[in-house]
Amino acid sequence: MIDIIEKIKKAEITGRSGCNFPVWKKWSLVKENLSEKHYIICNASEGELETFKDYYLLKNHSKEVIEGIKIALDTFQNSSAYIYLNKDYYSELKDLLEGLIDDRFVLFKKEGGYIGGEETAILEAIEGKRPEPRSKPPFPTKSGLWGYPTLINNVETFYSVYQIERGSYKKTRFYSISGKVKNKGVFEFHEETTIREILEKTRNAPDFDYFLQVGGGACGEIMLPEELDKKVKGLASIIVYDRKKTEPFLLMEKWAKFLFEGNCNKCTPCREGTYRILEIIKKKKMEEIDDIFFAMENSSFCPLGRVAVVPFQSLLNKIVNNNDKNNN
Repeated sequence: MIDIIEKIKKAEITGRSGCNFPVWKKWSLVKENLSEKHYIICNASEGELETFKDYYLLKNHSKEVIEGIKIALDTFQNSSAYIYLNKDYYSELKDLLEGLIDDRFVLFKKEGGYIGGEETAILEAIEGKRPEPRSKPPFPTKSGLWGYPTLINNVETFYSVYQIERGSYKKTRFYSISGKVKNKGVFEFHEETTIREILEKTRNAPDFDYFLQVGGGACGEIMLPEELDKKVKGLASIIVYDRKKTEPFLLMEKWAKFLFEGNCNKCTPCREGTYRILEIIKKKKMEEIDDIFFAMENSSFCPLGRVAVVPFQSLLNKIVNNNDKNNN
């Protein structure tokens, strides 16, 4: 009988939450850390704007997700599992999930804002502390929940593990599509499918002047129509904007407000940086914004501050600056 970790390795699946870390490697690291106790965490925090694939899976494929978590429970010695749920998901799906789990599981309602979904902030929240990121190393695979080796995977990852164990995994992943589209929803395609192909196959290819945000509605990158012959990397979210009807500064203000309210206030670059970005965008005085981007990219404590600059930089470079050139 082939070990499940070997099956996962052969499937070449990477994490579905955005980091693209090989799933088999994370499972192996937890397995290698011999301990009297192991923990499994299913991260269903899904706090990014306009992302909803985890909700779709929990509502429509909850049995498969739970079975995937049970496979992990059977893999690691003396283990128990937490399903860390977005607050709204907890309210809506609690009864459904309770009907599928056993006494090895705990349903836990997400604490904190957007940053409350970062993997080490999850550990802090479950331990009853303020949900903010921990220093790494040690990584959760070695010293996670209450100091024990901990496996943290996304909802979709556990769904895929269930398929791998059954021999039905076909290298697909789920994509959420929203914005100015005719068919908003969650769609399953082969992971090599390009962004352009996804839009065409879902009958969402725009017939107007547009741009996209790929990778989430707050930290996702802005992409132009000529950039779409590539596959989605990271968080599989695609948002379509009507270029003529979208006011760039209002869009950036929405991002900045979300990031400012959702950061944990632990580090100065992120706390002050998101505040200053919001202030600058409201005033439309952009002279200092590159310095703030530099500070956040190079000195933020956790990935939130480092990737928060991506949507602003890409929108400014690809849309705003080009608009200014065309108007001159």
